[in-house]
Amino acid sequence: MKKINLSLVNRPIKITPKKYLDKRGYFQEVYLNKKFGLNINFTAIAKSKKNVIRGLHFQLKNKQTKLIHVIDGTILDIVINLRKKSRYFGKVYKFILREGDMLFVPNFYSHGYECISNKCTILYHLEKYRDKKNELGIKFDDVKIKNKWKTKKPILSKRDKLLMSFKEFQKNFKTL
Repeated sequence: MKKINLSLVNRPIKITPKKYLDKRGYFQEVYLNKKFGLNINFTAIAKSKKNVIRGLHFQLKNKQTKLIHVIDGTILDIVINLRKKSRYFGKVYKFILREGDMLFVPNFYSHGYECISNKCTILYHLEKYRDKKNELGIKFDDVKIKNKWKTKKPILSKRDKLLMSFKEFQKNFKTL
């Protein structure tokens, strides 16, 4: 696994760790602290079916740096820069991630994804535990995102249906 000090990176980057293939399948190193330089304190898993959209989530306080790892399936991953002092404020990044791919998401980004395969399993490696009272998000279909999701009939949680627009975020919060 190539050494990348992610604590020095200020934009999302896709990481494709090497797979060691043989007749049984493959072996892949996922996370080694001395290679990535993050202080991972919490790992969670999400399993979704096709057309599920999760996000675009962030925490206002106790911001979370994320390392997203696709265990199974394929996702369309979207991240938005929410740091108002950045010259890239509001920039939307889009990634197609497949089994074994990872995505580093700095803590000042909103993050979400759509399961575009029949099912997908995602591991979230996070530097901080979730802080329910500070969990917020941007609507997946906000005009600012200008994203063409693959599904016409997304499956959303009740919470994700009520998220704010990007414009509301700009108006109500000084920065992330």
